[in-house]
Amino acid sequence: MPQSPTRRRHRTQIESPAVNLEEVRKLIDDVDEQIIRLLNERADLVHEVGEIKKAAGQPIYAPDREEQVLRSLAAKAREMKSRLPEKSIRAIYREIMSAALQLEKPLCIAYFSPCATNTHQAARGKFGASVDYRACETIAGVFDAVARGNADYGVVPVENTAENTVNHTLDLFMESDLRICAQIRMKIEHHLAAKCARPAIIRLYAHPQVFAQCRQWLQRTFPGIALIETGSTPRAAELASREPASGALVGSMAAEEYGLAIIEPGVQDNPTQATRFLVVAPASGTPTGDDRTSLVFCIRDEPGALLRALEPFHRMQISMSKLESRPSRRREWGYYFFVDVDGHADEPPLREAIAELRKDCAMVKILGTYPKSPA
Repeated sequence: MPQSPTRRRHRTQIESPAVNLEEVRKLIDDVDEQIIRLLNERADLVHEVGEIKKAAGQPIYAPDREEQVLRSLAAKAREMKSRLPEKSIRAIYREIMSAALQLEKPLCIAYFSPCATNTHQAARGKFGASVDYRACETIAGVFDAVARGNADYGVVPVENTAENTVNHTLDLFMESDLRICAQIRMKIEHHLAAKCARPAIIRLYAHPQVFAQCRQWLQRTFPGIALIETGSTPRAAELASREPASGALVGSMAAEEYGLAIIEPGVQDNPTQATRFLVVAPASGTPTGDDRTSLVFCIRDEPGALLRALEPFHRMQISMSKLESRPSRRREWGYYFFVDVDGHADEPPLREAIAELRKDCAMVKILGTYPKSPA
């Protein structure tokens, strides 16, 4: 891809043997000035889009459109051989979009658990730092806040590679009219954080599950140290911030919130541990070209019923990434089956497969269709 005149000029100047640090900094200042001007132009255009959406009665935030823009930007960065990886491109534009959203309509995002927990961190990673956040004590509280219009969107955990499915989240979908409009996959990392140097630490605070997930590292690094359990990760960070010679095993957001320095990152025993979160809203989005659909069905009590229910997905070559059963609260020895499949529910062949599924099942409910998030 051809370079812009500005980039060619800057590259030529930087490659000159006479260039010095101050000259490079001046070039950076020039680029920053252009970025600010372009951000203002972008904000003006976003405002125009917002006015058009308001006139048409459409929601300001569209997760499907957001994902399409992020994918396009990542592709352009690859074409340009950008030094910035896709993860960085997404993070930068997430904040740009977050700020633009807040200019158009203040968004409130409800999330499960206290401030600075993994769910809060996942929500901020999805919606950025410019929107408003509301902590809820229970997952049901998140659903209730969105259903009542006290929050625009809700973020709840649904499964963890270490602890499997959060069943309460699935149960709530059975009673709620809310839909999944997005998902978030976040790598779970625990960091050693403190306000003192590592040799000075004589006690560590952490949630019991965090201690369990860092057991091998603790045995190697801090044998015999005092391990003090707390009710939450933010509480561990708070105690470590107030007490001398104390450290905590926390996430990056909790460390930031309580002014702790990360002394050693990623001390969990399983480096691949991740949690999947769902974003709930009154409705799902439109197709993006790379989507996932979650649904639940209840089969009739007949021989071969489950096999018949799944056959249309196999015949139409629809990939299924999850199949999980949950006991019914309404019928003794009855079971619901929660399924994640590739595709958008409004597009063939998934639309036809779901239509056939309805013929063989006592109940079918689409929980939502949403963009696949990057791994």
